[in-house]
Amino acid sequence: MSAVGKDSFTLKDIEGTFGVSRGTVASLTRAGLLEPIKGSRGERQFSFQDVVLIRTADSLKKANVPPRRVTRALQRLKAWSHDRPLSGVRIAAIGNGVVVSEAHRQWEIETGQLLMELQPSRSQPGAVLSIQSARKAEDRADERDNAGADAGSWFQLGCQLEAQDMRKAEQAYRRAIAIAPDYADPYLNLGCLLTEAGRLQEAESLYRDAVAAIGDEPLLHFNLGVTLEDLERYEDALRSYHRCIDIAPDMADAHFNAARLHEQLGDAHRAIRHFNQYRKYCR
Repeated sequence: MSAVGKDSFTLKDIEGTFGVSRGTVASLTRAGLLEPIKGSRGERQFSFQDVVLIRTADSLKKANVPPRRVTRALQRLKAWSHDRPLSGVRIAAIGNGVVVSEAHRQWEIETGQLLMELQPSRSQPGAVLSIQSARKAEDRADERDNAGADAGSWFQLGCQLEAQDMRKAEQAYRRAIAIAPDYADPYLNLGCLLTEAGRLQEAESLYRDAVAAIGDEPLLHFNLGVTLEDLERYEDALRSYHRCIDIAPDMADAHFNAARLHEQLGDAHRAIRHFNQYRKYCR
């Protein structure tokens, strides 16, 4: 029987139709990411949403994302999504990170930070640069330098190098910032790199420099808030989320994070208000 159109899937279906190993399914089940039910013959049956998650995990594994990182990223995604189906988002490996793409936003799962929308000429979600393409990008660095490379070129180089050499990617982003201090994209990507590496104070300093140079870019204030949360400076984080909302009142993620913090800090009234705004704008 074809698996197409079915409401539930057995391990045999998953292996035969989708080519995913039992080991992958078992590891996701142990991590609490899958919730199989018992069929009439005692066999485990998986929902369509489970299958979407299984195939996503398999695709990330094939993109050379380490298994522990895949599991951790999907656990964070499930906690973030709450009652929203995981099948409603697109998940892909970009460089060394795992990125979620929705209709109007992209965000890095492990840091929770929003990313600037990529242009068509840059790596698209799901694209994984080969070693050869990354090396070619690196080899072109000297040519760009001699030709007076602009900030956009250095930013794109940083995006390409993330997959192979984080240190050189950081250098490329910093070169872009030095050339154009009012260019938000390299600040955002570099901030995510620093946060992912646990360099939280450096990330905070970077974002504050960006805010001083650019000011009214809501993603900078949002990501600064995420970093301040990681530093457990919740009042400061709230100020950043509120500033983000002042600039972009329809940014659902900022309302969600502000609601969480207000609830955590005992301000139920403001928490409810921001949760209501989150529900309004996340549709």
